[in-house]
Amino acid sequence: MEDPKELIARVRDQNDKGAIARLISIVERPVTNESRDLDEWLAQQAESGFVIGLTGAPGSGKSTLVDRLISQIRASDSSVAVVAVDPSSPFSGGAILGDRVRMQSHTQDPGVYIRSLATRGHLGGLTVAVPRVVRLLEALAFPWVLIETVGVGQVEIEITGEADATVVVINPGWGDSIQANKAGLMEIADIFVINKADRAGVRDTRRDLENMLELGAHDHRPPILETVATSGEGVEMLFEQLTDLRDGLISSGELAKRRAARRLAEFDRLVSATLRSAVESVTERNDLRDRVREGSLTPSKAAAELVALIKLSIDDKEGV
Repeated sequence: MEDPKELIARVRDQNDKGAIARLISIVERPVTNESRDLDEWLAQQAESGFVIGLTGAPGSGKSTLVDRLISQIRASDSSVAVVAVDPSSPFSGGAILGDRVRMQSHTQDPGVYIRSLATRGHLGGLTVAVPRVVRLLEALAFPWVLIETVGVGQVEIEITGEADATVVVINPGWGDSIQANKAGLMEIADIFVINKADRAGVRDTRRDLENMLELGAHDHRPPILETVATSGEGVEMLFEQLTDLRDGLISSGELAKRRAARRLAEFDRLVSATLRSAVESVTERNDLRDRVREGSLTPSKAAAELVALIKLSIDDKEGV
């Protein structure tokens, strides 16, 4: 294993993208001495970047929009990191799509870093490692960090808890407004983007959005922008809106509140992942699953027995 401090120095002194990749690999692994050292370093770094989550149904053009947004950010002389969360097979764990393919024009730009992460079966549209990866990229002095999620649905909206601001991307003729409300779209958006606005139905889509926003209670009424990502139309306005949103969140103190909530969300997620790992470790060493499968033990009794075994395992480790 390479020393995280040496990798960080290589990033800062040489802009070594390979070192960034190795640091992310450390973050993605289960807890190790290297990841603990990296966490200690991260805890001492300021949250200096602005993290934008972009979500929307598959096929809405998120990747193309991100590609164009990268160009706008670079034109402002800022560097940017992109975390593209790919859907992965529930069977093999391998990624099905590769969003980086749509951003190839930026791969040689020293001011751009793009990384794909597989969901690996996680239902929330993100992978457990995403918050720590984003925190790392902020600490490596990327002022803009973009997270492109798998998609949006009733279980795929947790991006709002991991980003400073959320952009919801939809298309003209986006479908059933009731389903959109059920999916939580109206609650999570800081900005709505109607992409592919050169198609028919833009006016109707805008009207539907405005009507639904009228029915809801919003401290901040999300602006509705129109873009054609394939040509770049409207993307400059999107970047201006994001810049204004960032400045407003900072001056109002709302950004600090969102980041505090984000830290708690990361804590909760890591606790869940740690407990899941403990459950898997304990069940591998006993026949609980077999007894439930055979019907000789009820699921509720098996769950209680599992909790008791985990507690016993923890007590043994602590020497109680």
